[in-house]
Amino acid sequence: MSAKIPAICRDRVSDKAKKTLDLVAKFAEEECIPADPVFEAQVGQGEARWDAHPAILEELKKKARSQGLWNLFFPKGHYKESPGFSNLEYGLMAEWLGRSRIASEAVNCSAPDTGNMEVLARFGNEAQKAEWLKPLMEGQIRSAFLMTEPQVASSDAKNIEMSIRREGNEYVLNGQKWWSSGAGDKRCKLYIVMGKIEGSGNDPYRQQSVILVPSNTKGITIHRMLSVYGYDDAPHGHGHLTFENVRVPASNLVLGEGRGFEIIQGRLGPGRIHHAMRTIGAAERALEWMLMRVNDKRKMPFGKLLKDQGVILEWIARSRVEIDAARLVVLNAAIKMDEHGPKAALTEIAQAKVLVPNMALTVIDRAVQAFGGGGICQDTPLANMWAQIRTLKFADGPDEVHLNQMGRNENKRGQEVTAKIQAQEQKTLELLRKANLTKLEPGTTVQSRFAKL
Repeated sequence: MSAKIPAICRDRVSDKAKKTLDLVAKFAEEECIPADPVFEAQVGQGEARWDAHPAILEELKKKARSQGLWNLFFPKGHYKESPGFSNLEYGLMAEWLGRSRIASEAVNCSAPDTGNMEVLARFGNEAQKAEWLKPLMEGQIRSAFLMTEPQVASSDAKNIEMSIRREGNEYVLNGQKWWSSGAGDKRCKLYIVMGKIEGSGNDPYRQQSVILVPSNTKGITIHRMLSVYGYDDAPHGHGHLTFENVRVPASNLVLGEGRGFEIIQGRLGPGRIHHAMRTIGAAERALEWMLMRVNDKRKMPFGKLLKDQGVILEWIARSRVEIDAARLVVLNAAIKMDEHGPKAALTEIAQAKVLVPNMALTVIDRAVQAFGGGGICQDTPLANMWAQIRTLKFADGPDEVHLNQMGRNENKRGQEVTAKIQAQEQKTLELLRKANLTKLEPGTTVQSRFAKL
């Protein structure tokens, strides 16, 4: 599949990455997608599904590791744990992983573990890495990232209220968290928690801290698992938890008090790109399902194939254009990250974060419409894909937050472009006068504002 790398970035992809990309694509298409229904069947029904650990997943992990497809996401030049791929190169791989429900976990590249591993690798001390990063990289345990809270507007991270109080050689945590993705899995052994250090001063950007909390620590209660448009995502789950006088060693603090914003910004940037590229993979798969349906000779409404009805071919063409355009936006962000780091690519990352889920929802919705009743039930992967991707308009920050920031940044050019346009119009007036055209009436061959000048 390396032959399909967009020409605009092909020379930035190493031969090693191209070879691995082909392996990833083959693994996702031939091993993981056929295994998705098996995974769901092995999860089963009822409360037992929260304790399930489908055997098919472990089989896939063994196959992945035997091919060197493991922990692919650490970008080279930033992490010693990197297998040697850039953000761009891994982004191309993540697209193929996004076609399957279980492919990312099968190669140990699934959220939230990827972001949590990056936090530990980049900001953790040696003891924290030994205790938590090593088993995560080996796929022996899983983790959750606890930031969002139900009682505040968590889209503004300054509102986070989880109390972190220092008592001697311990920190004591009190508060609640929700959308703690991964908390339902019995293999989840670590919570990476964001909260507010008591007495941390008046600077709102220096009040938040990140601390490591073993999931079996006394005082933690998982109250419920939240559904995503009716799906509970067992055994992964999205938990609503409370912390009541939860005590952890002071050595579990990451980087230092008041460094929370620095940590989460380092975590979320790459994660948004991973989400975006996986989402493009999902959109590609939805388009394939739509193509299959509209060419199905068994189902011919009004005596014609669906592809010959109405606007179907336009849907297909628009989907192709929209997917390809979105891919270039994401790959551009990945290149900017590779060249200058995530902080310098905030605008490009935000563009991808906003654009891609909306694109994918449109493509998936067209596929659903093509299938009719079959598209909204469990007979195709489309309904579940739509539900999962719809959440990305909230995850890692609501679209509106990113759009507002991008709008403010773009609007900073207001005075500059006003001056430029006024200078251009003044030059136009001078040219009109020189050509003796100043008496032209508005609405003839020159715009009225020039004539008025």
